[in-house]
Formats: sequence, C-alpha cells, structure tokens
Amino acid sequence: MHFLNAVFHWFTTASNWEGANGIPELLWQTAKLSIAVVASATIIGGGLGALAGHTGRGSIAAVNAANAARAIPTLALLTLLAIVPSISIRYGGFLAAYLALVVLAIPPILTNTYVGMREVDADVREAASAMGMTGWQVFKRAELPLALPFIGAGIRTSAIEVVATSTLAAYVSYSDLGTYVLSGLASQDNVEAFSGSILVALLAGLVAVVLGRVQRALTPAPLRAGGGAGTSARVRAAV
Repeated sequence: MHFLNAVFHWFTTASNWEGANGIPELLWQTAKLSIAVVASATIIGGGLGALAGHTGRGSIAAVNAANAARAIPTLALLTLLAIVPSISIRYGGFLAAYLALVVLAIPPILTNTYVGMREVDADVREAASAMGMTGWQVFKRAELPLALPFIGAGIRTSAIEVVATSTLAAYVSYSDLGTYVLSGLASQDNVEAFSGSILVALLAGLVAVVLGRVQRALTPAPLRAGGGAGTSARVRAAV
C-alpha cells in the first residue's frame, strides 16, 4: 500500500508535469519518435509487401528477410548505432533510436501486407479484370481495400511494439518516457521506474484502441460483417 501511495504522489507532484523532463514533454517525444518510425515502416514494409503480394515476385526473399529481421535484438542494434559518431550525435539520439526501431517495425507490416494481398480471392481479381480494369486499378480498387484488415493489423502490432520498445531510446540519450524508467533503475527509485512503465503501457493501450478503430473504419463494409461464403459473395458484388 505504501508503494502505491508513493506512485500516486509521484503522479500528483506538480514538478513531474513541468519543464523539459515533465510528463507532457516526454510523452510528446515518445509519440514523435513512434509516429516517425511507424510512418516510415509503413511506407517501406507496406510498399514491399504490397508489391510482392500483387506481383508474386520476390515474395520468398521479402518474407524471409522480414522474419530474419525479427531476430535482431533492438537493444544490440541500438548499441551498435550509438557507437557510430555520425549517427549517435544526430538530434540528441533521435536518429539512432529511429533507425533501430524502424528495423523492428518493418517485419509485421511487410508480412501482414503480403499475406493480405495474397489472400484476396482469385475470383475477385478475375471479376475486376473482366470489367476492364488495368493491373493498377485491380490493385487499387480490389486488392488493396480487401487487404486492409491484414495491413491494419500489421500496423497496429508494429505501433504497439514500437511504443513499448521506445523506452530503450533513453540509452542513447534521447529523452522520452524511457527516461523515467532508466533514471529510476539507475538511482534505484522503483517508484519513478514503475510510474514511467505505467505511462508507456497506457500510451501503448491508447495506440491499440485508436488504431483498432481506424482499422475498422477503413475496412470495406462487407468485410466487417464476418467471414464465410456470404461475405465473399458480397465482396465480389461490391467490386
């Protein structure tokens, strides 16, 4: 009970909400880094996954490379980048953290995008082509909308992982919510470390909820009703 009271006192202390090391500022720094990472990973991973899924070319190499990237420890990569002066000193550690987290964020998006594109019913592609659509139009108006649930799930998974792992950025002197965790562990202040962890968990939960709703909003209406043959028929009719 004493520990929980100490945590409550930490959150209600005015000094923890003000200045460069205040909660609002560090929360914004975490959000800024996470947004930049997920946006870049979506462009890179989503682009490669969509291209491989649409054409069927290079799919094995792309998916295997994505799976191999999952095995790279983010902290180890961050440490390697931190010892490169041209990277570590850029933007107060932002660049090193950004590069390490992009490597973490790409695989879920790339894999889910590829799977989503390949899972599109062949009948849908044939129906779209029979209507006179070009390859680009089939991709844009048929394949991509139907793959959105998979793509959205990949982006949401990636975003949650990035927010949760962004605490490691504090190791390269980038000030974000991980600063509380690192500082608390260094000074054996369990209250500060625990409070920082709570903030990270709350932000990750908020990201999951928001992106889940965005994913649902972007998903074509026929796909929201559920699976099965009935859904496939409605989707083909919509196309």
